[in-house]
Amino acid sequence: MEDKYITVVQLTRYLKYKIDNDPNLEQVFLKGEISNFKAHSRGHFYFTLKDEASRINAVMFSSQASKIKFIPQDGMKVLVTGKVSVYEANGGYQIYVNEMLEDGVGNLYIAYEQLKKKLEEEGLFKTEHKKKIPKIPKKVGVITAPTGAAIRDIISTIKRRWPLTEILLFPALVQGEFAKDDIVKQIRKAEEYDLDTLIVGRGGGSIEDLWAFNEEVVARAIYDCSIPVISAVGHEIDFTIADFVADMRAPTPTGAAELAVPQKQDVINYLGQLKIRLNKVIQNKLKLDRQKLDEIRKRYIFNNPVAIYQEKELMFDALIDRLKFNTLNLVSIKQREYEKVKASYILKEPSKIIENKVNNYLQLIAKVETLSPLNTLKRGYAIVKSENKAVTSLDYINIGEHVTISLQDGDIVTEVLDKCKS
Repeated sequence: MEDKYITVVQLTRYLKYKIDNDPNLEQVFLKGEISNFKAHSRGHFYFTLKDEASRINAVMFSSQASKIKFIPQDGMKVLVTGKVSVYEANGGYQIYVNEMLEDGVGNLYIAYEQLKKKLEEEGLFKTEHKKKIPKIPKKVGVITAPTGAAIRDIISTIKRRWPLTEILLFPALVQGEFAKDDIVKQIRKAEEYDLDTLIVGRGGGSIEDLWAFNEEVVARAIYDCSIPVISAVGHEIDFTIADFVADMRAPTPTGAAELAVPQKQDVINYLGQLKIRLNKVIQNKLKLDRQKLDEIRKRYIFNNPVAIYQEKELMFDALIDRLKFNTLNLVSIKQREYEKVKASYILKEPSKIIENKVNNYLQLIAKVETLSPLNTLKRGYAIVKSENKAVTSLDYINIGEHVTISLQDGDIVTEVLDKCKS
C-alpha cells in the first residue's frame, strides 16, 4: 500500500526532469520588472522578475553577468533570455538568465548613459578642468591605429597646415576587448615625451566599434593626462565619453588635426598684421617724440641759457638782503630787551626786594599767631576733650564720663558729675 507514496525530493526531481526536457523551456524570452535585486560577492545576480500579475525568481551567474554593460536596479524594466528549471532545495522554479537588456534600450546605450552620468557628477566634464590647447605646437602625439584612414588624414592635414610640427605616433588597438587597456597604456607612454598636444581617436564605426572610447579606464586616463588632449572619435554625429572628458572635442580625426595646429597662411597673415601694427606704433611713437623734442627746443630757457644764471643771481641778492635785514632787526630787538632789564629797579635797588620779602613773612607770622589756639588759652580759655576729640556741646558727653581740660600750662583730667545748659 505504501509503494504508491513518493518522497518530496522524488516529486521535485520528476518536475525538474520534465521541465529540463521541455524544448519550449530551453530558451525563454521574458520581459518584466526587476525587484529584490542582489549582486553576490562572487559576481552572481539574484533577483525577481515580475509583472502586474505574477513573478518568477531569476539567477544570472557571474560568467554571464560580467558581460552586462549596465548595473541592474530595482524597478528597471528588462528583457531577459534564459532557461527555466527547478531548484531542488526549495522546489521552486526559476529562470537562469543568459542575457539581459533594458526594455527598449540596448546594453551599450544603458552603460554609456550610466557612465556619463557618473563621471559628470564627479566633475570630470567641467570646463574649469580643461587644459588650453597650444596654438603653435612643436610636437603632437597621436594615439590611434597605425593603419587606416584616421592616421593618414591626421598626418596629411598637419603637414599641409603646419609642416614645422613633429608628429609622434603611438599605435594602439582601437577596437575589441583589449583596446581599452592598450589605449590607456599609450596615453601613459605619451606622457614620457615632451608633447604639446595629444590626439586620441579613430575613424567612424558602429557603437560597438567605438566602445573602447566609452570605457571608464580610458576616460579617467584622458582626464588625468598632463598633456592637453583632443578627442577625435568617429564621425561628427558620434559622441563618446572620451569626447566629454577631453580638453577639446573634434568632430573627426581631420578636424582634430586642424584644431591641433594653425594654418600656415593664417600665421603668415597674422604676422603681416603684426608687422603693420608694429610699424604704425613705431611711427606714432617717433612722431610724438619729435613733437616733444620740438617743444623742448622752443622753450625760452634753451634760447636764453644765460637767463637761468641771471635769474638765480637776482634771487641770491634778494636772499642776502633779507638775511641782513633780519639780522639787524633781531639785534635791535635784543638791544631793547637788554636796556629794559638794565633799567629795572631790581638791579638798581636789590635791597628793596629783600625788605619786601621780610615784610610779607612777618605779616604771615602775625596771621598764624592770631589764629593759633595757644593764644586763646593764654587769654584764660580752655579746651575740653573726650577721647582726644574736642567737645563742642554738652550733648557729646555723658555724666560719669572722664574728660580732659587743656589749659595754657597743662591738662586736667576730671569726671563729669553734672551737666547744666546755659
